[in-house]
Amino acid sequence: MFPGLIYADEISPRFVSMNIVVCVKQIPDPAAPQSLEPSHNLNRTGKLILDEADTYGVEMALQLVDAAGTGEVTVVSMGSAADLSGVRNALAMGAAKATIISDDALRGTDALGTAKVLAAAIRRVNPDLVIAATESSDGYTGTTPVQVAELLGLPSITFAKSVTIDGSTVKVARQTEAGYDDVTSPLPCLVTVTAGVVEPRYASFKGIMAAKSKPVEQLTAADLGLSAETGSAGARQHIVAVVTAEAREAGDIHVDEGDGADKIVAFLDSIKVL
Repeated sequence: MFPGLIYADEISPRFVSMNIVVCVKQIPDPAAPQSLEPSHNLNRTGKLILDEADTYGVEMALQLVDAAGTGEVTVVSMGSAADLSGVRNALAMGAAKATIISDDALRGTDALGTAKVLAAAIRRVNPDLVIAATESSDGYTGTTPVQVAELLGLPSITFAKSVTIDGSTVKVARQTEAGYDDVTSPLPCLVTVTAGVVEPRYASFKGIMAAKSKPVEQLTAADLGLSAETGSAGARQHIVAVVTAEAREAGDIHVDEGDGADKIVAFLDSIKVL
């Protein structure tokens, strides 16, 4: 427990409605073999699943809406709509609806271009709060969420280990190397959550069946007026080569015959550590 922090189960509903957008990503199943396209981009033609990092954001949003007493959770994603298993998983957990921006013209879009697409889609929803993972499991740039916040003109709080709402303020225990910082921000804002912020629920059979009838809006880059700013043509980052990591060589083995310390000192001196 964090001193002075209000937890969700302690909050009485104070919002007329709490509408939250969660940015999610469908990624290739990590259990399946991975491959790259000739363009060096990840091949995404196989089975797609909801990024595990995003399940924490979905669960956090659902708990905040429950604490507020009314509202709904919308998930927003950019990627292929050929397989919506990941998005449907978020809906089965309890999200009310989804928006997916799917367009061949988006292939090769960089992190900033992705942020522009997500921001444009989120702007249409006009939420009270935006939640995202700190980074995706297949990208690891860690830049997209704060770029989305900047494009939307919203304050952002990153690496949240705990999130609560008090009136028109969001309170966050922000994870740091030294512990936690208590941070507050007026709503609306964007918050990125870490693994462990909550325990994601498993989708029930009832939830899975209900997800089949929940609305999934499909948009293109043109629908958002972003055709010229996305795809490889609009990207400011390009993958020029992919090489196999060098195999780690076996280390030298020395038997200590009373001179072990001298050998360590000599080695450290040889690599200019001393």
